[in-house]
Amino acid sequence: MTEKPVIGVLYMAYGGPESLEDLPGYLSDIRSGRTTNTAVLEEITHNYASIGGKSPILGITRAQVEEATQLLNQNGSGIQYKAYIGMRHWSPWIEETVRDMLNDGIQKAVAVVLAPHYSTMSVAKYHQKVKAGLDMFHGHIDFEFIDSYHDAPKYIQAMVNRVKEGIAQFPEGEDVHVILSAHSLPERILKMGDPYQDQLWESARLIAQGAGLRDDQWSWSYQSAGRSPEPWLGPQLEDHVVDLNEKGVKNVVSVVIGFVSDHVEILYDIDIKTQEVAQELGMKLVRPPSLNTDPLYMETLAELVQEKAKVLLQ
Repeated sequence: MTEKPVIGVLYMAYGGPESLEDLPGYLSDIRSGRTTNTAVLEEITHNYASIGGKSPILGITRAQVEEATQLLNQNGSGIQYKAYIGMRHWSPWIEETVRDMLNDGIQKAVAVVLAPHYSTMSVAKYHQKVKAGLDMFHGHIDFEFIDSYHDAPKYIQAMVNRVKEGIAQFPEGEDVHVILSAHSLPERILKMGDPYQDQLWESARLIAQGAGLRDDQWSWSYQSAGRSPEPWLGPQLEDHVVDLNEKGVKNVVSVVIGFVSDHVEILYDIDIKTQEVAQELGMKLVRPPSLNTDPLYMETLAELVQEKAKVLLQ
């Protein structure tokens, strides 16, 4: 019997602390070794303590990878897909996972970041870590990188479903405003010609269109800006909620299109921090669940990987 060709699939995510004790080391890695001052450390410790004392990102990533791999290996394509997980800022580190792939004899692999939108300040950094792993452990794997999937039809439909799910939580006939959002990045990416903002807005346009929203029924916002002194993309979500209230908006659905998994930027920054702002203003804010293991998102990942696998086996 002819053995199936093996394609490694490296799924990458941001990573997060597994306990409050991990926070100083985690923040040090994000900040390239720079010390986090006491006030910021206490603030971030409070945020993580408020969502259970740890990031759920690794557990969710494992569930996503398990389901996507089942889809890949049950379709009779004649290919065996072997899954790996690498985190950018915490264990399992991308570089060490690349070492594991080399030790397993993987020769061809697809790499995908669990974030739909490309930026040189986000997705490109993951790709650099893959290459660093190959250099560090003196090995070679033919990698095909999935740069972005901001307009993948099933990802868009999954987000459309979330918008509709949020609106359905209000009585029929009530006027509801939808805020679509993503993680902010420094404004300097605009001068760099970075595609991040354009991809986000294209996703937002397709989602609003798919959900049948009027032009005045939805708007855009950024969230979770960093603490560096330079300007970050805006408007920030909490400020945007205040602006909408001043315009008479009372019912809001908040849908995060730049994240595919729950983590602190959603569970604290929206569910607690922004929710408090909305409640103080007398507004009702609803956030539909994150995609996590949404079947349409799992199918999106599987289809993207299959397309790149074809390239590797040509």
